[in-house]
Amino acid sequence: MGKVISIANQKGGVGKTTTAVNLSASLAMAEIKTLLVDADPQGNSSSGVGYTKEDIGQNLYHAIIGEASIRQVIKDTEIPHLKIVTSNTDLIGAEIELINEIAREKKLKEILKEVIPEYDFIFIDCPPSLGLLTVNSLTAAHSVLIPLQCEYYAMEGLTQLLKTIRIVKENLNPDLQIEGILLTMYDLRNNLSQQVADEVRAHFKGRVFSTIIPRTVKLSEAPSFGKPCILYDAESRGAQSYVELAQEILKNGKRKYG
Repeated sequence: MGKVISIANQKGGVGKTTTAVNLSASLAMAEIKTLLVDADPQGNSSSGVGYTKEDIGQNLYHAIIGEASIRQVIKDTEIPHLKIVTSNTDLIGAEIELINEIAREKKLKEILKEVIPEYDFIFIDCPPSLGLLTVNSLTAAHSVLIPLQCEYYAMEGLTQLLKTIRIVKENLNPDLQIEGILLTMYDLRNNLSQQVADEVRAHFKGRVFSTIIPRTVKLSEAPSFGKPCILYDAESRGAQSYVELAQEILKNGKRKYG
């Protein structure tokens, strides 16, 4: 049975999609069957693995509203063991169309359940909001990974996200766990990154990944080429940091769930 991990933070610009794309790619390069679900209408995970707006075709929106099955919207990527469910701005309409649906918060969970046994990991890239799509993503997940940038005001908004996770856990998904908090955009050139990292570790003992994602040019450049960093420059610090994160998640998975 595959493990479903939502990658969520309602604050934009924290490395959420960068993490979704590069963590998925790192696991897939290790021949671990991985599915990336782009649940963000911006579609950045889709473009990050090479899908242009013209290539998207049927996507998560069509599966949610019942015009396609989940299998019909799963697409290949350059990496043999990585598949993706793409997304685009059509998905904005899904929140409106779901308003009158019974059990609307569980729609994504219902859609994904038939393919979960076919993958080792399914990662859901959530939109930068706490709306119905994010609630669906949290309801469908076994755990949530929270990227947090090593910058001033890093923890702003985290309280609200943790409150939402608690509400989902109490009302919709009692088994939902926090996979971990991931420190991103760490800048070796200033002291602020280290101060933020120390503060987050002090506040969330035992919940912060050992791996820290640095702020690098290669991680910033790779999406414009439609490639995960491990395909763009496998030896770069950015690519290697996500390989380390993949190894840490595999190790944690064996400890917690194996």
